[in-house]
Amino acid sequence: QDGVVVAGAAEERFNRQKVSRKFPAGAIRECLKEAKCAFEDIDYIAVGWNPAVHMRPYNYRFSDASRWRAEYLTSIPNNILQLVADKNVEHVMQEFVHPNNKTKIVFVTHHLAHAANAFYLSPYKEAAILTVDGRGEEKTALFAVGKGNKITELETLDFPHSLGLVYSAFTDFLGFKANLDEWKVMALASYGERNNPEYKKLKQMLRLNKDGLFEFDLSYFNYYMPDQVVLYSQKFIELFGAPRKADGRLTKRHYQIAAAVQQVTEEVLVHMLTWLHKKTGQTNLAVGGGVFMNSVFNGRIRDLTPFKNIFISSCPDDSGISIGAAAYLHHDILKLPRMRPPEHNYWGPEFSDSEIKQTIEKYKLKATRVTNIEKHAAQLLHDGNIVGWFQGKMEFGQRALGNRSILADPRRIEMKDLVNRVIKYREGFRPFAPSILEEHVAEYFECAKADRVPFMERVYSIRPEKRSIIPAVTHVDGTGRLQTVSKKYNPRYHKLISEFEKLTGVPVVLNTSFNIKGEPIVMTPTDAIRTFMSSGLDVLIIGRYVLEK
Repeated sequence: QDGVVVAGAAEERFNRQKVSRKFPAGAIRECLKEAKCAFEDIDYIAVGWNPAVHMRPYNYRFSDASRWRAEYLTSIPNNILQLVADKNVEHVMQEFVHPNNKTKIVFVTHHLAHAANAFYLSPYKEAAILTVDGRGEEKTALFAVGKGNKITELETLDFPHSLGLVYSAFTDFLGFKANLDEWKVMALASYGERNNPEYKKLKQMLRLNKDGLFEFDLSYFNYYMPDQVVLYSQKFIELFGAPRKADGRLTKRHYQIAAAVQQVTEEVLVHMLTWLHKKTGQTNLAVGGGVFMNSVFNGRIRDLTPFKNIFISSCPDDSGISIGAAAYLHHDILKLPRMRPPEHNYWGPEFSDSEIKQTIEKYKLKATRVTNIEKHAAQLLHDGNIVGWFQGKMEFGQRALGNRSILADPRRIEMKDLVNRVIKYREGFRPFAPSILEEHVAEYFECAKADRVPFMERVYSIRPEKRSIIPAVTHVDGTGRLQTVSKKYNPRYHKLISEFEKLTGVPVVLNTSFNIKGEPIVMTPTDAIRTFMSSGLDVLIIGRYVLEK
C-alpha cells in the first residue's frame, strides 16, 4: 500500500499443506483483511511469472483459431506475439473492469520478480543484483544492476543449465525430496571434506565461461527431460554409485557427495559474482532466488567476493516473488517513488488475547495467564523445558524468527538430539539456529560488531571459546545459522532472551520453527495447540497464556 508492505502470508499456512501449489485464496483474504480493504479497492495484482514466455503457436492443438471462447484470454495474445519481431516480453498486463473499479493483473518475468525482491527490499540506492534458482520460465539466473527505481538486466543464463536443478538432482540422489530438502544436503555437507574424490568427479562435468556463466555436462542429468521422475541419469549413477534410499543409512560416501555439491555450488556462485562485480563496479550486492536460501554460502559471500555490503531478504525463494512482483510493478512499471525498505518481516496474522482465550476454552484446556511472560518463559528454558512460543504477527518466509518458534536452552548439549527426536521428528544431523541479542553478536560469532542477520539468512563461525557454552546450536563444523534479535522490531522476543541472559549469562536461545516434520509452520492458536498436543513439547506459550502437559 503506497510502497509499504502491509501484509503477507503463504497459502500453506492456511490450508496446512506444506509447499502448497493451490491458488492462495486464504492468503489473499487475510491480506485484504489486514489492509482493511475489499477486492474492489485493489488497483493492481502482480504475479511473479510471465506466461508470454511460454506462448507458442496453436497449430498443434486446435488450429490457429481457438474453439473455446474463453481461450481468447491466451490465444489472442499468443497469436499476436507471433507477429512481434522481439518476443522478449518483460511483462504482460490484463485489465478487468468491475462495476465499481478496474483491476489490472500484471505478469512479471520470474527472475525480475526475484531481482526486485532482492534490490527494492534492500537499503541500497545502487547495487549489483544476482538471482539464481532452479528455473523461472526459460531462465535459471539473472545478472542485473539496480539504481534508484530501475533494474537493468545485464545477462541471463538459459535453461537447461541450472545450478539450482543440479543441486536438486543431488538432493534426489541422496534420498531426500528435490525442491524441498536441499537444506538437508547443505547440513550434511559439513560432515564431509573439501576437495574430496567426489568433488573431483563433479568438477569434471562443469565448465565455467568467461562471461560469468557456466555449463554442466547434461548427459549426467534428466531434470530437463519431459516425464522424467528421477533427476539424474544412468551415467550419473555409474560415476557416483548407487543412489541412497529415502530411509537408507547415511555413510561417509554420502557425506562426501554432499560436501562436493556444496563446494561446487559455492565455486560457481563466486565465479558469477566475481564477473558481476567486474561488470558493475558496485560494492553493494543484492541476491535472490532459491539458491540463496543456501545460508552457508551466504555467510561467506563477503570473504569470497569483492563485494563489501550484502543484502538477502527474508524470502529469496519463490515465496518472495509475490512481494518482488509488486515491487517491480511499483518501481519499474509505474515509476513511483522508491519504497521504504522494510526492516522486519512480521506481516502475517496476529491474534488478540481474547481470541487466544476463546480458543483455549473451546478445547476445554487449562491455561494460566502470566503478566511477565518473557521472564516466565526464560525461567522455563533455564529449567530445561522445551517451549512452543507463539506471539504477535506471523513471520513471512521459510524461517521462524521468534513469533512462531520452538525454543530451548542452547547450553544443554542434549537439546539438539532431543528436539530433533521427540518434537521435530527429523534427521539428527540437522542443526538448530541460535537467536542472539543483536548487541552481543560479535562476542559469539566471527563477524563484524555491526552485522545484523535478522532473517536467519547466513551461517557464521561461532567463536571457538563460545562453542562449549552453546553446544546445542553449534554445528559439527563450529558454525551457527544465527538470527540477530532487535529490541525495536521484536521487543517481546528480545526481552525473553534478555531475561534468559540474566539467569544464565548467555544472550542466546535455541530457535527452530514451530512445526513438526511434514507440516507448515503454525499460524493460528488452534495450529499451535494441535502441534503441542501431538509432539514432545513441554510447555506452550500463546500470547500471555501458558499451557502445560
